Amino acid sequence: MSFEAPLKGTAQDETLELRPKFDADGLIAAIAQDAETGEVLMLAWMNADALQATLDTKRATYWSRSRQTLWVKGETSGNVQEVTEIRIDCDQDAVLLKVKQTGGACHTGRDSCFYRIASQNGLKADS
Repeated sequence: MSFEAPLKGTAQDETLELRPKFDADGLIAAIAQDAETGEVLMLAWMNADALQATLDTKRATYWSRSRQTLWVKGETSGNVQEVTEIRIDCDQDAVLLKVKQTGGACHTGRDSCFYRIASQNGLKADS
């Protein structure tokens, strides 16, 4: 499937056609959320090929901005994300993946990449 160009205004907000609005670099933000608990696990980026691969395989596939290549979550670590549902926001410029996570989602080994709390005094680890 190829993705159509985004519509304008309300037409984009209300369409039932998948018309992702990729940024100038051809990317869209992708949030991974635990399908059972609702915990936000990570934020990554997808290009059109990564989104299509995720739709086709139901395995979270992202675009690595540093390596300039596709990567399937867990391909080397074994910490895979089985996608149970894909949601897209109102203007289709962000994707929410509801996933069944095996192992930690964060490259540090933690369950979530969001393990620190910010305050005026800096950061502290979540207990």
